[in-house]
Amino acid sequence: MRILQICSKFHYSVSSGSTIVAYQISKELVNRGNNVIVYTSDMKDKYTRLKSEVRKMDGITVNRFHSIVTALTREIKIFVTPEIIKKVNKEITSFDVVHIHEYRTFQNFIIHHYAKKFGIPYVLQAHGTLPSIMPNKLLKLIYDFFFGYRLLRDAKKVIALNQTEADQYRRMGVHEENIVIISNGINLSEYNDLPSRGSFRKRLKIGDNDRIILSLGRINRIKGIEILIMAFTKVIEKLDDVKLMIVGPDDGHLGELQTLVKALGVGAKVIFTGPLYSIKKLEAYVDADVCVLPSRYEIFGISVLEAYSCGKPIIASRVGGLKDLIIDGETGLLFETENTEQLTRAIFSILNDNTRAKKMGLKGKQFVKENFTIEKVVNRLEELYKEIALI
Repeated sequence: MRILQICSKFHYSVSSGSTIVAYQISKELVNRGNNVIVYTSDMKDKYTRLKSEVRKMDGITVNRFHSIVTALTREIKIFVTPEIIKKVNKEITSFDVVHIHEYRTFQNFIIHHYAKKFGIPYVLQAHGTLPSIMPNKLLKLIYDFFFGYRLLRDAKKVIALNQTEADQYRRMGVHEENIVIISNGINLSEYNDLPSRGSFRKRLKIGDNDRIILSLGRINRIKGIEILIMAFTKVIEKLDDVKLMIVGPDDGHLGELQTLVKALGVGAKVIFTGPLYSIKKLEAYVDADVCVLPSRYEIFGISVLEAYSCGKPIIASRVGGLKDLIIDGETGLLFETENTEQLTRAIFSILNDNTRAKKMGLKGKQFVKENFTIEKVVNRLEELYKEIALI
């Protein structure tokens, strides 16, 4: 099949869940003999620009178009790629199916217009971006009114990651028969040969006996990292040999967190590493004692699968899809959102019982193997593509 993937950003080394997923499924589709083409911007993240070009990446043909970065607010940046218009108009009829990733993007606006004009079927996968929640709720509602609802209505199918996201589609007017639930997956072969313990610690001058709490993901207010920082201050009142590592790119909230850490006087024990990719990210997981996701909203959380694949227990807020990914008491622990006391107790529980932590990590690894491999995900996607494709 000839498949067009549409993303606002596309790269193999990123911290954005939707971009990781788009890359992984495209790579697996190519391995199965499909012809996969990607249209995207030349932005790696909100601040880093790549070369505008057409290139091959693991067999995937990636078309990067020069973007005019429009900052609507501090948190929202739209990557406007005018050059994509001519390309789509010329080539869209050559594709059997189009897979649109995320919901509120410039690229979606263009693809929708030409897909409808030429009758090319598309599926849309929102990756948790549907709700009109903070920040910038008004701008999201305006987008939905003038364009978003038509984008959803005209999709042959929409892909929900779980029942929570399926309910979100329903509330936005998508008919039940057009909703398909396909979870994210992970390529377990990338975790077969993990780095040795200690590389991450050595690079950041962390002692061998220090215990590490790891938070990995975009540094955005919705991720609730300040909740973790507040709980951490309680942890180090009783446990001195603990460090908090906050790993990920700034998504508009880094300055506030650095100010909070300084005001609390815990700067010596809280380290902001910036984003880590590939082997360096794996080294962080390997050296961590526990991974924490204190999100206020999370539809899935690809970092949960990553941590499990490295044999690590998870502590996460009981929100969205996280409560489906963490088997409370078996693969990790759940706490009520914003409840720092519960989070503190959960951290103590993991750090003070190494045997239990290891058992949770092993169960998490088996949980991924049984339910969330990239092979299982792409099996479902290929079935879906064939169902709606013009072949």
